[in-house]
Amino acid sequence: MKLQRLLSLTRQALDTYGLIQDGDRIAVGVSGGKDSLTLLHALHHLRRFYPEKYELCAITVDLGLGSMNLEPVAALCREFEIPYEVIRTEIGAVLFDIRKETNPCSLCAKMRKGALNEMAKEMGCNKIAYAHHRDDVIETMMMSLFYEGRFHSFSPYTYLDRMDLTVIRPMIFVAEADVIGFCNKYQLPVCKNPCPMDGYTKRQYIKDLIHKLQEDNPHIKDCMFRAILDGNIKGWPQALK
Repeated sequence: MKLQRLLSLTRQALDTYGLIQDGDRIAVGVSGGKDSLTLLHALHHLRRFYPEKYELCAITVDLGLGSMNLEPVAALCREFEIPYEVIRTEIGAVLFDIRKETNPCSLCAKMRKGALNEMAKEMGCNKIAYAHHRDDVIETMMMSLFYEGRFHSFSPYTYLDRMDLTVIRPMIFVAEADVIGFCNKYQLPVCKNPCPMDGYTKRQYIKDLIHKLQEDNPHIKDCMFRAILDGNIKGWPQALK
């Protein structure tokens, strides 16, 4: 995927759901993975011509799971002139050594978000951008159906009233395959995920299941995403235009 297409799909989400307003200061949650680095590129390049003027900063929550070489990410932020902060935590030790969690993903996400929110406020941000893409939307809906018995997925935006922060998801129209293509084409400095649960989660199970369903119906992801956009799922807002 070329940069122009990434910017077009990202702008589609921004315009459709009014994700950015003039004067916003947005913290991009950067894990070092392909999704967050693609989002960083998209928001950096868009701000050169997007009608609503905004500032960016980048934040990485280090779980303390081992050595992650974040220098290439820091170098990218310097190139883009984006302030970058790394939060050092012991979340990994708490989950795997102290609590010995067998299903740590939910608690890990909660702890990571808490640390990210606090740093975003310290850096004067009013919004946080997550790198969830189109496939994440679909997979979350399937996980909700299978494990919670309800039709639900995360919204393009969420207001956190306790923190006075708004979470935005500018890549909801970008397919994961396009993210992979963008990373390969532009050789983004992707960091290996040190989490021992990587590839062994419920989300990975759902991802594999959808892949199998595609063998019989290649358009199944399009159908599920269209159902979400049409408002047939709880929590998804209507488009502004």
